[in-house]
Order: sequence, then structure tokens, then C-alpha cells
Amino acid sequence: MTKKTFSKMLSANDVGSTGGHQGGILVPKSEAELLAFLPHLDPAVKNPDAWIECEDEVGGLRRFRFVYYNNRLHDPNGTRNEYRITYMTKYFREVRAREGDTFEISREEGSRYKIRIVRPIAESVTPQDEKAFRIRITSGWSRVH
Repeated sequence: MTKKTFSKMLSANDVGSTGGHQGGILVPKSEAELLAFLPHLDPAVKNPDAWIECEDEVGGLRRFRFVYYNNRLHDPNGTRNEYRITYMTKYFREVRAREGDTFEISREEGSRYKIRIVRPIAESVTPQDEKAFRIRITSGWSRVH
């Protein structure tokens, strides 16, 4: 069986540390492979959604809502046209997810989605190395091979 894994480095907004209200993690429309990995949502329906059952790091069952906010396609004054995964706040709080952690979601064909939080490995940097040591932080999704 083929296993696919996708990851996203979490932002402060994703984990709720900015105090703002966000409607879940954004799934860009440009990420065709990720969208094909998640349940199909019919754009002909206004704001279609599907529940994603996931097994977490310790075997617990989590349910997230995958939704396509698409009122721009259905309402004359609609503004939203974006995919999001919502209902993640409780999970992020319980696992103490922080900005810079990576959220991973994977699945083998015919099985339940699996999720986990991957923490960055702390490296010690001497003052002499600081100028050469750079970390590029991205906020988008990526496929893990």
C-alpha cells in the first residue's frame, strides 16, 4: 500500500498564540495533490464539508472538519474562496503545539488518517556560527517523501 504524508510548519496564528480568531489551517487551492489526498468537496455546493477522522500520536481519535468556504462562487457579495481544516484548536492545545512545530497528516490507502506534531530539533549555535546559521521558515504545506 502507498502511504502519503503532508506537513505544514505551524504559524503563531495556526496554534492560537496571536489571540486572533482563525477559521482553521488554510489548504491552498494550488496544492492539488494535498486536495486529492483529503476528502472530495463539491464546489457546486455552498460551503461543502467533510469530517476527517484521524488517529493521533497516542492512538486517540480526533475529528477535524475539512471545509471549502466558497460563498464567492454562490453569493453576489461573497468574499471567501478557500479550503480549511477546522476544529483543530483543542488538539493543538492538548499536545502543546507551538509556532515552528510541524503538523503532519498521513494515510495509507483504505486506512484512517494519522496525525502528529513534530518538534524542531534544537541545535546549539556558538556566537561565531551565528552569521552562517540560517533557518528558512515556510508556512505552506509540503509533501513528505
